[in-house]
Amino acid sequence: MPTTAPRPDACVGIIANPISARDIRRIIANASNLQIAERVNIVMRLLTTLHALGVERVLMMPDKAGLRAMLTRNLSREHQRRHGLPALEFLDMDAASTVEDTFRAARMMREAGVSALIVLGGDGTHRAVVRECRDIPIAGLSTGTNNAFPEMREPTIAALAVGLYATGRLSAEQALAPNKLLEISINNGERRDIALVDAVISRERYIGARAVWKTDHLSAAYLTFADPQAIGLSAIGGLLQPVGRRDPHGLAIALSDEPATRRVRLQAPIAPGLVSEVGIAGWEAMPAGQAFSVELDAGIVALDGERELPFEAGDRVQVTLRDNAFPTVDVARCMHIAAGAGLFHHPFRHA
Repeated sequence: MPTTAPRPDACVGIIANPISARDIRRIIANASNLQIAERVNIVMRLLTTLHALGVERVLMMPDKAGLRAMLTRNLSREHQRRHGLPALEFLDMDAASTVEDTFRAARMMREAGVSALIVLGGDGTHRAVVRECRDIPIAGLSTGTNNAFPEMREPTIAALAVGLYATGRLSAEQALAPNKLLEISINNGERRDIALVDAVISRERYIGARAVWKTDHLSAAYLTFADPQAIGLSAIGGLLQPVGRRDPHGLAIALSDEPATRRVRLQAPIAPGLVSEVGIAGWEAMPAGQAFSVELDAGIVALDGERELPFEAGDRVQVTLRDNAFPTVDVARCMHIAAGAGLFHHPFRHA
């Protein structure tokens, strides 16, 4: 078991998307929206917990939506009361309130040498972070609309696990878990991107509103994992043939509303409060490393629920599952190991 003496140079990054969970799916499905004040409360719980574990430095992405301003006020009051927080540094960057903020913040935190990243957002936010730094362990907290990848978990517990790893109390072998992703390539890499959960092929020709919530234009879905309890397009696979996060394969699904080719009619929760019917033509396991060619002549590839990559007739689109592609902090495993090893025990000292 590693030493319980914390590393004095432990540094953790926090990327909190201030505008996650504000896409069209929140309107059409009457879903709730996490307000700025609650996001600030989450960050405050992260900071106090990281400090308790010996993390003395935290880097954070700035924003223009009010999160930084409200957090700064809370930090001032907290310091005046008890001084029980790590040093919080906002990255020196101009916020644009787009995904480019997340891309740039992830790169800057990687260059700064953070031990781990805590991400607040939905599937799209986590995809943006992994796209820029696959080698930095992340701990995801669900604050988006469709949240198949980040887990619903109390931030305090997630911060405890991150603190155990960042300070060296738990090794990488003990604390981290490998994850799969999908690589999407157009014309042998002329354009490429990734998805953490699902890459869905739509017959639509224009991006428009990025969020995908209608299923009648979909022709195929490729999934890294498929959880029956998930919300979003991956729920189609979860209710058809579940695939675990740690399974060595994914799932490829052919979709069709044509009675001649449709084998199954499936109801799936595409968004919070929105259950849609989907026609299934067929499905098969998706082995790691094997490229699957998209048969549709022209359309759009939606990555983790958002339209991203349009393609035209003559373009060659391929989707490949990659295993062991990036690490996450396995919160449950960290807490079980720490409890068994007594890492939270403090010896009684006589006065």
